Amino acid sequence: MALMITAECINCDVCETECPNEAISMGDEIYMIEPALCTECVGHYETSQCIDVCPVDCIENHPGHQESPEQLRTKFKRLSGVAA
Repeated sequence: MALMITAECINCDVCETECPNEAISMGDEIYMIEPALCTECVGHYETSQCIDVCPVDCIENHPGHQESPEQLRTKFKRLSGVAA
């Protein structure tokens, strides 16, 4: 499942640089996570790095982008060019 940043975001900038897939960018008012690029750090880390560094806990599961661990791993392989 992709992650999303809620309206509680304080634009502190720490999550953007932690994302190994470059899925996080500044939106009109707050940071946003591109669901097509978000693997919840599967394939890179044991935990979602953006969640780990967020000082206000404003990153949560995106209800519109439900993905299983297997789907996240497949997305990671596609994005990173790792052989299946």
